[in-house]
Amino acid sequence: QVQLVESGGGLVQPGGSLRLSCAASGFTFSSYAVTWYRQAPGKERELVASISTTGSSTNYADSVKGRFTISRDNAKNTVYLQINSLKPEDTAVYLCNAISLGGARNYWGRGTQVTVSS
Repeated sequence: QVQLVESGGGLVQPGGSLRLSCAASGFTFSSYAVTWYRQAPGKERELVASISTTGSSTNYADSVKGRFTISRDNAKNTVYLQINSLKPEDTAVYLCNAISLGGARNYWGRGTQVTVSS
């Protein structure tokens, strides 16, 4: 059974940090690029960061550059998103997406809530 499960979200004060995880099972994770998205209430889903199959290439939204770091451990079938210097506008549900080379297969997790508030 294919699964992507996000974890690590929570309530944090502005300026704080979290590390989100996206754990995969049921497919050959190392053959999939992974992207973190976020969606805030009333807003469109936004690409946050992406990572290639080997982790050699990463990409970030301008709004998170310098604060967020995406990484992966293919031995653990997990992608991480380290988020630092959190701002209230980072509040959203964070979801991960895995897509195969060529795009034939595409999987989503259910998301983890990040709330930044004092």
